[in-house]
Amino acid sequence: MMSGETQRRVFEFVRDRILSGSVPTVREVQRAMGFRAVQSAQEHLDALVAEGLLEKIPRISRGYRLPEHQASAFMIPLLGRVQAGGLEDAVEDPEGYVAVDGNPSRSRLFALRVRGESMKNAAILPDDIVIVRQQSSAEHGDIVVALIDDQATVKRLKVTRDAGGSIRAELHPENPDFLPIIPVGDLHILGKVIEVRRQYEASVFYDSDVS
Repeated sequence: MMSGETQRRVFEFVRDRILSGSVPTVREVQRAMGFRAVQSAQEHLDALVAEGLLEKIPRISRGYRLPEHQASAFMIPLLGRVQAGGLEDAVEDPEGYVAVDGNPSRSRLFALRVRGESMKNAAILPDDIVIVRQQSSAEHGDIVVALIDDQATVKRLKVTRDAGGSIRAELHPENPDFLPIIPVGDLHILGKVIEVRRQYEASVFYDSDVS
């Protein structure tokens, strides 16, 4: 069984070699990853081609190249589902990986899957994948992933000031069928949602993608 973590490592190895001007052979991928069989390396490469992360040049031993949009791609962890119609425990162990563009050193990113319809009027639908930039604060109106009593949720942050001048943060749904969440204690923001992807357009590698 080949894991999503291994798939990520294969992609990053091949990408870095291509960008350095030395495209690896399948056997070099096998050796670098510690696979027992060349076929294991080939299956991972075929999966990357199928996902659009690599392009194959037929009949060439080093015949792999990066699509233009993947030249700076890297993988971020898909941490699991976030309850958009209510709260659920934050998931720490990744269930897979998602490819995104950019330099991983610029910011810390992670992905989460949404369940429920509380954010549908913000075009965040069930099974969508949200790309989140880790940060502990956000502005009024931002869509955030917040943690309350060890439970995570995706909502729009609204900051208000009461008659006494005290500032209060609320988490608002984008669906009139759901009520706002008013934290009793401190509101712990995990990050700001910076991108939303439909399942059919997201390149996701799961722990059982290749076997």
